[in-house]
Amino acid sequence: MTLQVRSETLVLRLRDPFVIARTSHGSGQTSTTVIVELESDALPGLIGVGEGYPDRFYGETPSTIEAVVPLLVEALDGLGDVEASAAWLERAGAALASAIRWNGGAKCALDVALHDLVGKALGQPVHRLLGLSSEIPPTDFTLGIDAPEVVAERARRAGRFPALKIKVGGPSDLATLEAVRSVYDGPIRVDANTGWEPEAAARLIPELQRLGVELVEQPFPAHRLDQLRWLQERSPLPIVADESAVTIEDLDGLRGVVDGVNVKLAKCGGPGPARRMLARARELGFRTFLGCMEETSVGIAASAAVASLADWVDLDGNLLLAADPFDGLDLDESCRWRLTDAPGLGLRRAA
Repeated sequence: MTLQVRSETLVLRLRDPFVIARTSHGSGQTSTTVIVELESDALPGLIGVGEGYPDRFYGETPSTIEAVVPLLVEALDGLGDVEASAAWLERAGAALASAIRWNGGAKCALDVALHDLVGKALGQPVHRLLGLSSEIPPTDFTLGIDAPEVVAERARRAGRFPALKIKVGGPSDLATLEAVRSVYDGPIRVDANTGWEPEAAARLIPELQRLGVELVEQPFPAHRLDQLRWLQERSPLPIVADESAVTIEDLDGLRGVVDGVNVKLAKCGGPGPARRMLARARELGFRTFLGCMEETSVGIAASAAVASLADWVDLDGNLLLAADPFDGLDLDESCRWRLTDAPGLGLRRAA
């Protein structure tokens, strides 16, 4: 088997500034992501496209992804020729997982490309390869930290979405949420990206209830499971672990700590690992949140393929971009991503 892989780093302008409580990628003005193209001599004429988001919080950069992807390709050599089958993808996923401990973004780029390639060879969409339904929840829309009146104006513009996710962890969190509620009637989800302190968070919970907040995502540092447990015991709102829930191996340690977990392909390593992590989370009784990074439609389409396993969906990364370099992924009238019968991811480079 000969696999050829090409990597391309894209720096994409964001539609609006996007700032979060911890260090913001690109100072909130741009998003940097890595696209890979994969070919196999066993499947001539086909190209699988993948994406890996290099989040420095998890120790990845464009350079590490471009360095690790060829090493991951080498780990596939022992599997023989690429077979057009879901069983081969399972074996490939196991090989990638054993090749290196972390580097979820690099694994994600290659796993997405493999699923796209095999899906094209079989004439099947990725969600069907994974044995999953095309019926998925609608996505919310995310607004970054800014002045309350600015966030409220963006919330007004995003009024078609059935829920909004508001980034918090700044000095004006309550004022921002009050301003958003003045222009938006639907559910609000808040994400502190590790930026809150326990006592202040506990004092905010009744106000969040009053304002119709649906959940609280990652209020405290990733390793402070004691603080997450403390707040969940005092909160009628579900606390959802994101930075604390990187791979499937983190799930058992979060039992009794939080009510929900946020699974992201760029953290856990692609659609194959995400399907397994979401299924395991449901077995353990967690509510499941499927999230994303500021990705192109490649990453979002791959995430949408596993979205039938999620209770909440936050797959809006491509909508945050000023221009998406890929076409073929569309929202329906209810803000659900359309999963069609197109083979693989069903995408093409934008003209």
